[in-house]
Amino acid sequence: MARKFPLLLPLILFAATFCFALGVVLPLIQVDRLYFFTDQPSLIGVVTGLWNQGDVLLAAVIGLFSVVFPALKLALLHCAAYAEHHSPRIPAWFRALANWSMLDVVLVALVVFAAKTSGLATAFTKPGLWFFAASALLTASASALAKREATEH
Repeated sequence: MARKFPLLLPLILFAATFCFALGVVLPLIQVDRLYFFTDQPSLIGVVTGLWNQGDVLLAAVIGLFSVVFPALKLALLHCAAYAEHHSPRIPAWFRALANWSMLDVVLVALVVFAAKTSGLATAFTKPGLWFFAASALLTASASALAKREATEH
């Protein structure tokens, strides 16, 4: 059976990859403390900051789940979408990676909530968080579309 929308999966993947790149480098949140101090960390900034401060294990875990796994998911989906046989094949272990899709967004939301309720700081979401969330949703959509196309063949 021919694909109904042959360009849909590549377009979704392009958008997911673009949003992921912006989500990693743009600030996720803005934290204002004591009216004088403001931080606007990006995901890469958080990982490198933790690494430089000696929190290597935490930096590695955040880097793995926030950068490496999502990038790997996108790479696998790109390979499936552009495969020569035009029948996307997703490895079975890929589903385990999908379970971590929104973990980072939830963690940042918890940080924003904690900062707002502590009374010591205020926190606001920044564009990086929204791009990262969009990337996770678009990647999940692309994965579902690739799975559906694979079962139709």
